[in-house]
Amino acid sequence: MTNLNSKYLGLSLKSPLVVSANPLSQEIGNILSMEDNGAGAVVLFSLFEEQIRAEALKVEEVYRSTTNPFAETSGFFPELENYAVGTGQYLEIIRQAKERVDIPVIASLNGITPEGWIEYAKDIEQAGADALEINVYFIPADIRLNSEEVEQRYLDILKMVKSNISIPVAMKLNPYFSSIGNMSKRLSDEGANGLVLFNRFYQPDFDIERLKVLPNLDFSHPAEIRLPLLWIAVLYGRLPVSLAATTGVHGAEELIKYILAGADVGMCASVLYKHGIQQIKVILQELQMYMEKMQFKNIEAFKGAMSQLHVSDPSAYERGNYIQILEDKKWR
Repeated sequence: MTNLNSKYLGLSLKSPLVVSANPLSQEIGNILSMEDNGAGAVVLFSLFEEQIRAEALKVEEVYRSTTNPFAETSGFFPELENYAVGTGQYLEIIRQAKERVDIPVIASLNGITPEGWIEYAKDIEQAGADALEINVYFIPADIRLNSEEVEQRYLDILKMVKSNISIPVAMKLNPYFSSIGNMSKRLSDEGANGLVLFNRFYQPDFDIERLKVLPNLDFSHPAEIRLPLLWIAVLYGRLPVSLAATTGVHGAEELIKYILAGADVGMCASVLYKHGIQQIKVILQELQMYMEKMQFKNIEAFKGAMSQLHVSDPSAYERGNYIQILEDKKWR
């Protein structure tokens, strides 16, 4: 019997398939179903910095406009700190999930500044989250920003969060750094427990008839695994961090490829919208069939087997292989 047990961020998982941050986890019933179908962990839907700031301003304005100068009436109004933005819903979901499921529950914060998250990160830890995923959804559209400033923003956020909480922290990265390997090392050196590759930025489309920007966000597709596959294969064994792949997992084949490259876990979301949460079980059954066929008794038996560190020809990940591909095309 094959063993699907895995490790991610130092947490013990019953499978290497993790549900990535998406709105399905807003419902406790869905989280229960994810566990029942074999998910190793669930990353909760993201809480956005803009939500925290906007709601905080609203609460503060109400508080100030209704404050009565008479001391005896002050008890009628709530203390502002008791209304930390989103606490009532997001933290309660964490608490309920931890009460009802045995798999790790990972919170997700999405923002662009260090100051936006620190207090909430503490609340998330106190609510019982097993880990925190930081999604720095930052598009450097300001042409005055140089690459050093952009990278430093990620490092500052990580440093501040790590200094305020003790649960594991994973950084969700985008693929647009000029040196992904070096940036990954710097994040590892700063204390990141894991790296999640890669974030899919919102990329707007245009309505050419109405001349409007369309806020489209398409589902992922399996072909998108190529870029994270490359970098996971390059980073595996070179950094003391967990590696998670979070793009294009629609079946067991993509998950297997990611594990072969060196990923501790593969994350999925789009496939659950397309085929339902029960698809988790289908993917894991196919993974077990593959492992039995290949006589792999556990995940560690083949994790990283196709990484740059372990393949017989490491140049397959470098420029020389690109030239070889072009040469081969001439014969077709």
